[in-house]
Amino acid sequence: MSASTVRHTTAAVLALTAALVLAACGNPSEGGTTGAAASTKGTGTRINTSPDQNRVTTDKVDSIAAKLPERIRKRGTLEIVGSSGSDAPLTFHASDNKTVIGVEPDIAHLVADVLGLEPRMNSVSWENIFVGLDSAKYDVGFSNITDTEERKEKYDFATYRKDNLGFAAKKGSGLKIAGPKDVAGRTIAVSSGTNQEKLLVEWSAEAVKAGLKPVDIKYYQSESDTYLALQSGRIDLFLGPHPTAAHQAATTGRSEVVGTYSGAGATLQGLIAATTKKDSGLVEPLADALNEVIRNGAYAKVLKRWGLSDEAVSRSEINPPGLPKGGQ
Repeated sequence: MSASTVRHTTAAVLALTAALVLAACGNPSEGGTTGAAASTKGTGTRINTSPDQNRVTTDKVDSIAAKLPERIRKRGTLEIVGSSGSDAPLTFHASDNKTVIGVEPDIAHLVADVLGLEPRMNSVSWENIFVGLDSAKYDVGFSNITDTEERKEKYDFATYRKDNLGFAAKKGSGLKIAGPKDVAGRTIAVSSGTNQEKLLVEWSAEAVKAGLKPVDIKYYQSESDTYLALQSGRIDLFLGPHPTAAHQAATTGRSEVVGTYSGAGATLQGLIAATTKKDSGLVEPLADALNEVIRNGAYAKVLKRWGLSDEAVSRSEINPPGLPKGGQ
C-alpha cells in the first residue's frame, strides 16, 4: 500500500477525523461517476472518479521557479513518483482503470504549476519509490510519505498534510482501538515496510510485556484482498492510512474506522511530506511552492474535493521533527 506511516505509544487515540458518508450518483457537469461525501460535521463534498479530472490549477511563480536546480529548470519537467497501489482517495485509478487520480497527484500537479514544470507521474511499488529517489531517477515522491527521523538521514521533506492512521474493522464489529492492550491476540493486516507495520510490531511487543497475547500480523498483496479477508473474518483489523480507511468505509458501508492514531505517535502530530533525495537542492523550492498554493487557496480546494480538509496544514515546513527513531 502507499505510503503511509506510523508507530506507537500508548495514550488516547486522536479523535476520529472526518468520517465520510458516501452515496454514488451521476454528475453530468463532470462527465463521470462521482460520490457525495459528508464529514461528521455534515459538510458535503463531491468526488469525481472519471478520467476527466478538471484538476485545480495555479500560476507559475517565477521567483520560486528560479530556485530550482539548473538541471531541472533546463529539463522542464518534474519527475514525480508515487505508489502503484490503489489507495483511494490518496492515489488510485479513475473509472477508466488507467488514469491516476487522487489527492497526492493533485497536490503534485499544483507544485509543478508553481515551478513552471511539466509534471510527469511515475507509478511504482512502495519500495521502488525510495530506490528511484536514491538513484535520482525521480525528483520527488508524493505518496503519503511520513516525515521520520530515520528517513531524514537520506531524504529531505517539505510537509503538506497531517498524517493520521486508521484501524479498519468489519462494520458492526464493536471494537475500539486505543493502544496495545486493544490489539493483543487480534489478527491484524498491515502493509510490509510501512510505519504502520512498525507501530503494530511495537504494540504487539508491549502487549506481550504486559502478559497479553501477541498480535497475529498478516500481509496481503492488495487492498482488495485485505478487505475481502476482513469481511470473511480471516482478520479482525486492518491498519492503514486514515484517509483510505475512511474512504473504504464510506464507499462500501461494509467496514468502519474503530480507532485513529497520529503517524508520529501520541505526543507529536505526524506529517506527510514531499520527499526528495537529501541535499538535491529541491526541498526549498518544493516548500515554497507548497506555501504558495496554501496561501492562494488552491491547496484548500484540492483537499476539499477529496474530503480531506481536516488534514490541512497551515504551512509547509522543511524537515520538522518527525517520527522518532527506535519507537516512541
